[in-house]
Amino acid sequence: MTDHGESEGAAAPQPAPALPSAPPTRGRRAGDPSSRITGVIVVGMSVAVWWPAFTLGAWGDFFFDQLLTVWAAATGAFIVVLIQPRGTPRVGRALALLIPSFWLALSFVIGSNTNDLVVILVAVLGALVAFLAVPTTIWVLARIIWPEFGDAISLGRRFAVVGAVAVIAVASFLLGVNQSKFLTCHDFTVSGNSEPPGCTPDPT
Repeated sequence: MTDHGESEGAAAPQPAPALPSAPPTRGRRAGDPSSRITGVIVVGMSVAVWWPAFTLGAWGDFFFDQLLTVWAAATGAFIVVLIQPRGTPRVGRALALLIPSFWLALSFVIGSNTNDLVVILVAVLGALVAFLAVPTTIWVLARIIWPEFGDAISLGRRFAVVGAVAVIAVASFLLGVNQSKFLTCHDFTVSGNSEPPGCTPDPT
């Protein structure tokens, strides 16, 4: 006759159910691909727009090398859009990237006899090229390199990107306007730039 207590003691102990581990929320956010890509886009756009905004504040104008750099980058991105293997070329992106070329063509066409209105319109278009073409080019390249960036990023995050770049642009413009308070004329000449109006003379 088997003892009831012995049969219970001989039974294999049941393993305790494993407790569900807490999801690594913080690590997941840090490793989110869309977050990393968004950070790269914000930094790239900020680096691209600060100098045109600063020169507009300090000199009241854009430098020709800035505009031609924008034209070269936008034209290269335009070619990349055309040769994309996925589907048909993106017409909207292609047209946006053609704006610097359109500005350059207008600059060739207008002459000294052109009325002031056309000159003003070309100048405004040049300003748009300086401020908008670079961020647009970076955005298009990001969509090409990381297709999931445009598909996964939320509308709020897109506004955050635009807002961050706008803050950098405005801050850079204000720094250019107030360059005499923290820079001297020598700082500009030693960097290969002309002295902006109202710059602080070097201390004697």
